[in-house]
Amino acid sequence: MNGEDAERADDHMRIARENGDKIIADPAIALNAITHSQATFTMRDLAQFAFRHSDGKDQFDSVMASVRGSPELVALGKDGKDQERFTSRDMIAVEERLGLSASMLATSERHGVADQNRHAALDGAAERGMVLSGEQRDAYDHITGQRDLASVVGYAGSGKSAMLGVARDAWEREGYTVRGASLSGIAAENLEAGSGITSRTIASLEYQWKQGREQLGDRDVLVIDEAGLTGTRQMERVLSAARDAGAKVVLVGDPEQLQAIEAGAAFRSLAEAHGAVEITEIRRQRDDWQRGATRALATGRTGEAIHAYGENGMVHGAETREDARAELVEGWDQARTNDPAKSRIILTHTNAEVRDLNIAAREKLRDGGELGGDVDVKTERGERQFASGDRLMFLRNERGLGVKNGTLGTVEQVSPGHMAVRTDDGRSVAFDLKDYAHVDHGYAATFHKSQGVTVDQAHILATPGMDRNSAYVGLTRHRDGMQLHYGRDDFADQTKLVRTLSRERSKDMASDYPLPDAPVRAFAERREFRFGEMARNMVSKASGLFANPDRIAALRGRLDKALGREPSATPDMARAADKEPGQDRGTDSAANRLRARMAELGQQVRKDDERDRDKTKDRDLDRRGPGR
Repeated sequence: MNGEDAERADDHMRIARENGDKIIADPAIALNAITHSQATFTMRDLAQFAFRHSDGKDQFDSVMASVRGSPELVALGKDGKDQERFTSRDMIAVEERLGLSASMLATSERHGVADQNRHAALDGAAERGMVLSGEQRDAYDHITGQRDLASVVGYAGSGKSAMLGVARDAWEREGYTVRGASLSGIAAENLEAGSGITSRTIASLEYQWKQGREQLGDRDVLVIDEAGLTGTRQMERVLSAARDAGAKVVLVGDPEQLQAIEAGAAFRSLAEAHGAVEITEIRRQRDDWQRGATRALATGRTGEAIHAYGENGMVHGAETREDARAELVEGWDQARTNDPAKSRIILTHTNAEVRDLNIAAREKLRDGGELGGDVDVKTERGERQFASGDRLMFLRNERGLGVKNGTLGTVEQVSPGHMAVRTDDGRSVAFDLKDYAHVDHGYAATFHKSQGVTVDQAHILATPGMDRNSAYVGLTRHRDGMQLHYGRDDFADQTKLVRTLSRERSKDMASDYPLPDAPVRAFAERREFRFGEMARNMVSKASGLFANPDRIAALRGRLDKALGREPSATPDMARAADKEPGQDRGTDSAANRLRARMAELGQQVRKDDERDRDKTKDRDLDRRGPGR
C-alpha cells in the first residue's frame, strides 16, 4: 500500500469511528439514515449499516446495542420470508400523516366535472381520432368525478397519458387549473408531451411552495404521474399540501414498475386503501404476442415474457458480458443504419455499464464518419469527448434552458466552453459549460431514466443487479421490438436469466405489518402528533357538511382504517347522520372553517418536522467519506 492509499484508509477509519460515536450517542441518527430509503428493515440491514459506520468489533457491538436499545426502534413482526422486520417511530408517524391526509381527500367531493363538459371533451378527442377504450373511459369517468383523491393503475403502454389528455380538456372546460408533476424530469416531460398538462418535477413544485410561489388552490387539479416512484415522505408532503389548499390530487402509475428510490410504497398503499381504476389493455406494442408479453411482465410472469421473446429470436446469449455488449452495439448499429427514421434506445441497470455502452456506440458512429472532430469537455461526471453529431443526455433540470434530467438531443456545435444541442422535440438549446455542465453521452440510459419513455426499438443488456421491476420497465419501452442480450458469465443459461429477472424486490410500508403497540402511539402523542384527536375534531367540524348517512359511515370507516383503529361512532357523527336530508345545505362557512383547521393542523405538523430536523442537523453523520 503506497502512502496515498494508506492515508486514505486512515481517513476512512477515522470517519467511521466518528460516525460510530455519533450513533452510540444518538441512535436515531442510524434509524433515520436507514429508513431514508426503506420503510422497514431487518437486523442484517442494521448490522451492515453499523459495520460501515463503526471502527472495529467493540465499537460495532456498541453501535448495535445502542440502536437495538433505542425507544425509537419499533419491532413489526415477521415478513413473508420469516424475517423479523423493524421500523422507526418517525416512519410510523409519517405514514399516519399520509393516511390521514389521503382519507380527508378521499372523503371530500368538490371537484366534479359537469356532464356537458365531460361529453364535450370526449367529442373533441373523437374528432382528433382519439377514442377511449372501455377501460380508459372507466378511468376517465373516475378521475373526473367528485372525489378529491383518485388513482389510476395502468400497465406499461396502456395509454394513460392519452386518457389524461382528454381529462385535462374536461377539467379546463370546468374552469379548473390542471398541473402535472412526477419524480423525474423526463417523466414530467413525457406527461406534458402525452397529455398537454403543464408538468414539472415534484421537487421543483415543493421548492416553489417553500418560496411562497405557485401555491395550490381549491380550483386546482394536481396530476402525479409515475406515482409509484414517489416515496412516502414526499407523497405525504404533497397530499398534505393539497388537503390544506382544498385541491384535487390524481395519482397515476403502476406499482409493479420501478420502486420508489426513497422509503415506502405510498402509491400502492393508497390505491389499496382508497381504490383505483385499472387500465390493463396494452396499446404500445403493435403485435398481439408482444402485448401479451407486457401483460405477463405486469403480473409477475417474467419467465413467460422472456420465453416469448426468445421464441421470436429476441433473446441472445454470449460467452461473456463483454461479448454481449459488443453484439448488442453491433445489432443496434445495424438497425440504426437500416432504418434511421425509427427511434431507439439502449438500456441497462448501472451507470457504469451505461458509460461502457455509450463509448462502444460512439465508436460505431466514429467508424462510420458520422461525427465531427472530438472536443475535450469537462462535465460534472468528469472529462468527456464530444463532437457534432453526438447523442447527448441532459442530467439536471434547468428551467432556463427548458431541459430536464433525461432530456435527449444531438450535438450541433461544441467547443471546450460551449455547446449547441438540438433536442429530440426539435428545440435548439445553447449554453456555456461553465454555467451548465450536467451532460453525458446519450446513446444508452439506465432503466430508471427510461420509465415513461416510448421508442420504436429497445436494446437491453441484462446484468445481475436486475429484478422483476426493472425487467418490466426495460422490456416494455418499445413499439416494434426489443433485443435482450446477456453474458453467460453472468447467467449460465436462460433459466438463470429468468430466475434473476423474476426476483421480487418490491418495497413495503410499516403499515403492511401488525400495528405497533401502545407505547408507539404514546410517543406520537408526546411529539404532538395527536392523529386520533385531529381526525375526530375534523370529522366533528365536517359532520354538518354531509347529510347522507352513507357518507358519514364511509368517512368514519376510512378514518378508522387510516388510524388503525376498530370502527367506532362518535356522538357528533351519529347526530349528523340523524339530520334530515338537505338540512345542512349551504354550509359554506362550515366548510371554510374545516379547511382552515386542516391548514392549521398541517402547518403545525410541518413546523414540528422542521423543529426536529433543526435539532438533529448538527448531529447528522459525517458525509465526507463512505466509512469503510
